[in-house]
Amino acid sequence: MKLNKLIIALAASGIATSAFATNGYFSHGNGMVAKGMGGAATAMTKDSFGGANNPATMVWVGNRYDAGVDAFSPVRAASATTGSTVTSSDNELFAVPEFGYNQMMNDKMSLGVTVYGNGGMNTDYATTGGYNMLGGTTALGVDLMQLIVAPTVSYKVNESTSVGFSPLLGYQRFEAYGLGAFADYSSSAANLTNNGVDDATGFGARVGFLTKLNSQVSLGAAYSSKVNMSKFDKYKGLFAEQGDFDLPANWNVGATFQPNDQLTVALDFQRIEYSGVKAVANSSGVLLTGGRLGADAGPGFGWSDMDIVKLGVEYKYSPTMTLRAGYSHTDAPMTGADVTFNILAPAVIEDHITLGMTYAMDKDSNLTVSYAHALENTITGNYLLGAGTGNIKMSQNSIGIAYSKKF
Repeated sequence: MKLNKLIIALAASGIATSAFATNGYFSHGNGMVAKGMGGAATAMTKDSFGGANNPATMVWVGNRYDAGVDAFSPVRAASATTGSTVTSSDNELFAVPEFGYNQMMNDKMSLGVTVYGNGGMNTDYATTGGYNMLGGTTALGVDLMQLIVAPTVSYKVNESTSVGFSPLLGYQRFEAYGLGAFADYSSSAANLTNNGVDDATGFGARVGFLTKLNSQVSLGAAYSSKVNMSKFDKYKGLFAEQGDFDLPANWNVGATFQPNDQLTVALDFQRIEYSGVKAVANSSGVLLTGGRLGADAGPGFGWSDMDIVKLGVEYKYSPTMTLRAGYSHTDAPMTGADVTFNILAPAVIEDHITLGMTYAMDKDSNLTVSYAHALENTITGNYLLGAGTGNIKMSQNSIGIAYSKKF
């Protein structure tokens, strides 16, 4: 269908690239302004990334477009013994583009679009002594990329309140290799590993609400349904439910407080409902009790829902310079019991520290820069495939730049 071809073309043109995102496999923030404020954006009205954060915000930002790119560097390492042998994943630098556009139709309604990489995961481990960390004889890794195109309509109910709606058009691409040691544990060994790239498309929706209580305080909320994706047929012997890998439902609430013209404080709470996606949520431990990879109740990564708190501060230093800083915290979605499978997807990050700034080039154009550091975290647990323990660890850095234009 034409829509699927459009989404695939956007992905192929470089709008989204594979990386390992930070809150599970979601990015810590969307839009360069939010990324500099710890990801807090639910009640912010600064750019055209409402389709990713809160569709209700778009009607407040006017006619504009925002285009940026992040240089994202995750550093991942794992051991599958008592810890004496540590293997680091290759591929430590990724470009992650983003784009948003908004057009006012009248003083009460806007139409726009946000295009963003929802997240992804990428690992690539070499063999040691002829074997990889999960017992195969070739390099080991996965490569998942997720792209969302979010057309957005936003409407002012009155002078202080707005609502918004974004249909979510999803595309994802996946490849896995080096999992041959699990062939006897798969419901479809021919569709387990080393089958090249497979892709999937799907649909969901995000709705949002924003109200300005007064000149100082704004409140916002948004909810995204699960994005129901077509199945990865080439990997129906790997992911639970015969290759099904939906994007989980998620929601966020937030507030901003602006005590004066120079200072804004933003606070968000986000929940990502990984428990609703069996390929991610099912415990890897069922492999030891007869669970077959690819079956409805087959092994997964053992991820639980994530609760994330985000705090950001923005200070208008001068008419041309705005400074930002932020912090976010969550608990890793998996525990030591699922360390073995999570060698492929080391979702261990819990804390981000961020900085950002915007420089006004003129009254209609500006440049925004953001930096984020994800503190290193390690999780250790029993190794499923033999005696001893396994551990996974990761830290991350990213720096991005975006150009914005009002028209």
